[in-house]
Amino acid sequence: MKLFIILGAVHAFLAVALGAFGSHGLEGKVEAKYLDIWKTAVQYQMFHALGLMIVGFLMGQFVGSSALNWSGWLMFAGIMLFSGSLFVLVLTGISKLGAITPIGGVAFLAAWVLLIVAAVKNM
Repeated sequence: MKLFIILGAVHAFLAVALGAFGSHGLEGKVEAKYLDIWKTAVQYQMFHALGLMIVGFLMGQFVGSSALNWSGWLMFAGIMLFSGSLFVLVLTGISKLGAITPIGGVAFLAAWVLLIVAAVKNM
């Protein structure tokens, strides 16, 4: 429970910091399409940082829920794979990293499905 709240808060902080860096540090240094990719990465990081905190709070209510535990880890993995690959893509231009991004997207989807499963089982 506590771990997912901390991970969520850390990623929310990073999303704000990376968003500011993208707006101020990358503008004029990368093409507009890459700024859009950066914004997408930041948005998904923030959405799922909040999701991690929700999972953490729910774990306090529904102790021992494996669906919630898996949901949290999949959100964390999704942030690292989806947002992380996009950040690296923008900074390096290595387009092959785009192959990793959908794996992170699938992790996000699975995490939300497991959150639904946990809600159906426990509420």
